[in-house]
Order: sequence, then structure tokens, then C-alpha cells
Amino acid sequence: MQRILGIDPGSRKTGFGIIEIINHKPHYVASGVIKLEALELAQRLEQIFTDLQTIIKQYQPNSVAIEQVFMSNNPNSALKLGQARGAALTAVAIHHLPIAEYAARKIKQVVVGYGQAEKVQIQMMVMSLLKLNKKPQADAADALATALCHFHSGG
Repeated sequence: MQRILGIDPGSRKTGFGIIEIINHKPHYVASGVIKLEALELAQRLEQIFTDLQTIIKQYQPNSVAIEQVFMSNNPNSALKLGQARGAALTAVAIHHLPIAEYAARKIKQVVVGYGQAEKVQIQMMVMSLLKLNKKPQADAADALATALCHFHSGG
């Protein structure tokens, strides 16, 4: 059995999504968003680290896929995103899980078929591919898309 944890890192919201591969097909296991808005940066990083450790222990993925940092026009935002990503990577590394990194454009291309897809398009495609009854939250959908990208990329 293969279980993939997808992570959409963010300094205000970090999405996670878990899929399981059964008979060469992806199936939804769980998803959600670690919400961090009301905390100071150091507390947010600790929360990402702690919550992802709990998720890893609970769902026991075999591998992890994470979105790469994209360069934004705001260096301060990019730095905070990199720190959030670092907290997530550290939580994964402690469990000695293999980590694959994907650019946002690649994830969108693989899952939606268009590298500049909007969040709503990603949500709808994730809903369709995983046969979900309702649209997942945007950050959770991005994390599920990251996990699906890893699966479709042979991860």
C-alpha cells in the first residue's frame, strides 16, 4: 500500500492532503488546513511542525510531496513562505520519509492540464479525480493536488 502526504506550505495557512493508492488508483484519505493567522511567526512555525508530526503519526504516509517556493514580488513574503516550508520539511525529515518537491506550475499542469490554472479549477479537478462529494478548501485542494502530482509523476 502506498500513502502520499501532500503539503501546500504557507505562513498563514498550510494545507495537507493524504491519498492512498489502491490498484493503481488514487483514493482520498484525509485533508485539511493548519490555520495560523493569529500567531506570531515563531509560533506559526512551531504549529506547522507540531501539527504535521501529528498528521504523519496518525496517517503514516510512505512518501511526501511538497510544493516548492515560488519567487514573489515581495521578498518578505517569500522569506516567510520559505520558513514555513522549512518547518514542514523538518517535520517530515524527522520521520525519515522520502520527500519530492514540485513547482506549482508542474502540479497544475499534471492535475488540471494547464500550468496557470486558478484555485477553483484545482479544487474542481481534485474533487473529480478523488470522487469527493464536496469541494475541499483551497489550501487542502492544493495539497491533494501535490499528492496527485507525485502519484502521476511516478513517485
